[in-house]
Amino acid sequence: MSDNSLSERLSGLGSGLRFLAKAMGTRYTPLLAQVVVTRRCNLACGYCNEYDDHSPPVPLKDLIARVDHLAKLKTASITFTGGEPLLHPELDQAVRAARAHGMIVTMITNGFRLTRDWIDRLNAAGLQGMQISIDNLVPDEISMKSLRSVEGKLELLAKHAKFKVNVNSVLGVSGERTQDVVTVAETAAKYGLQHSVGVLHDHTGLLKPLSAIQMQAYETVTKISPSIVHSLNYWLFQKNLMNGKPNDWKCRAGARYLYVTEDGTVHWCSQQRGYPGIPLLEYTREDIRREYHTEKSCSPTCTLSCVHQMSMFDRYRGAQKAPQPVAAE
Repeated sequence: MSDNSLSERLSGLGSGLRFLAKAMGTRYTPLLAQVVVTRRCNLACGYCNEYDDHSPPVPLKDLIARVDHLAKLKTASITFTGGEPLLHPELDQAVRAARAHGMIVTMITNGFRLTRDWIDRLNAAGLQGMQISIDNLVPDEISMKSLRSVEGKLELLAKHAKFKVNVNSVLGVSGERTQDVVTVAETAAKYGLQHSVGVLHDHTGLLKPLSAIQMQAYETVTKISPSIVHSLNYWLFQKNLMNGKPNDWKCRAGARYLYVTEDGTVHWCSQQRGYPGIPLLEYTREDIRREYHTEKSCSPTCTLSCVHQMSMFDRYRGAQKAPQPVAAE
């Protein structure tokens, strides 16, 4: 093992321990903020409602201000997302700013715009993880995120990325393409990359149960690429959802998990945009405390694994109550 490899492993271990300390030792500390750097995407997948084809990138100075405020709130980790974040020409500078605050920094991409130059820039900025989304083998009107389009990018990442790479697929996009997810998982493993699978949700983030064939595919791909985190998420959340059953849990969106849209406001998640709708730069510890204790009516059939994972640490603590109406001024 090289000195660089050893230092990277120790750095990753340190980041993980700091994350766990905040997760277990605090309640009103955000564990993950997903920050939209541009709403624009270069694709137009039929099942996605998180993009448009015209929005400009968020100005870098605004992104830096948001990163700085998240650091003041003692946020443990940040994921840059979109739209397609690689359409932001200064994404690596935002990554660098977040890493300077000691946050774990990852991103989500469809991979189409990945180049060796982008990988080198993200390596230099200190990116720690990338999720690349691939749903099928060839593009169709439902999902354009196909293996045929980006397999060369996976090889490029395997050769040059210093950050961890996870290939994520969504089951339930189309029944006839279910077996495609297995091939995607096998291809990710071929390049030494992790693979995960999510369950398709509707436009509000709620449950769309899987068929028997899709259930079988899920079981197959999780054996190809086993993961403690994904196994835990399966037993706590996805198993019930996949069988059409609700979950009994306390959603901590708006507190442990923050979704920051391109206009800089905080929302429960990507599928429940509109509340609390407070500008991030005005978001306080009191806002976090309120949302921590606010019951979300959509939670029983929610399929958003990022929110599940950031809420699981508070599963048995912190009672919740229904949202209180805002008094008219």
